[in-house]
This record gives sequence, structure tokens and C-alpha cells, in this order.
Amino acid sequence: MSSSVDVLEALGGMARRERGALVRVAIREGVSVEDAVECVQDALVTFLQVGQRGALPSEPAAWSPYLAGIVRNAARNRRRRHHVVKPHDDVEALPSPSGTTEELVARAEAHVRLRACVDQLCETQKAVVMLRLLDEQPGEDVASALGISRGYVDVLLHRAKASLRVCLSAT
Repeated sequence: MSSSVDVLEALGGMARRERGALVRVAIREGVSVEDAVECVQDALVTFLQVGQRGALPSEPAAWSPYLAGIVRNAARNRRRRHHVVKPHDDVEALPSPSGTTEELVARAEAHVRLRACVDQLCETQKAVVMLRLLDEQPGEDVASALGISRGYVDVLLHRAKASLRVCLSAT
């Protein structure tokens, strides 16, 4: 978008459509509901400032995952500033790693290779992979959070998996 008025109008519509999904993004980062709403408000202000500088992604379709990332970072920062620890599973309740040291190192190396391949994906595919596979969110929630259709989430995930297979087989 070329002018700040266009960015403001687009942001207003996007905020109305996706406010619930954005609040859920912040809550998943371990902040309270009240803090989540504030994180979304802070993220909207940041998004608007970036838009006024002309530094937004060129495709408006990429704005939704970009805004979700700003919300996620705002929630993490708020949690850190207030020394709120995100609840984690009890370490004792987790199964202990099994296998030899070589097997554990091989798994760690495979994880690093996979992460490098994920980083090579386009931003939208990366967002779908992170939300759908790593955060284990339902496809409908991912579609809502990214502002795309459920079918497109499936297409992006399918293409991302194919790209990851090619990348992993090349390394």
C-alpha cells in the first residue's frame, strides 16, 4: 500500500477480523487475557508505525502472519518484563531420552537440519508449518490466525512438506 491512509484502513479491517486469533496467539505465549489484549493493541500500534515508514511486506496477504509475529513477540516481551514463566511440563513426567549417545547426537543433528530447511521456506509456509505442526493447532485456527482459507492452509502445508523433503534429502 502506498499511503498511510491505505495502511490504516487495511489494519482496521484486519484488526476487526482477526482480533480473537491474535489474542489467542498472545495467550499461547503464557500471558493473561488482559495482558494478551494489551499485547494485541501494542502490536497494532507497532504495525501501524512500520506501515507509516513504508516497511511492511509488499503483499497484504503477508500482513496477517507478520502481525501475528509482532503479537507473539509483544507477549514474550511482556512475560519477560513481568517475570512470568510460561508453564512447562514437569521434567520428571517427560520420558527420558532413550538410545546411545550417538543416536541422541544423530537426532539432534537431524533436528538442526530440519530447522535450517524450515528457515528456507517462504514466510507464509513457515508460519503454517510452525503453527500447524509444531504448535499442533487445528487447521481452522491456523487459517483464522493467518487470514487465509482452510484449503489454502492445507495447500501451503503440502507444498512446505514437499520442499522440506527435498531439502532434507539434499543435506
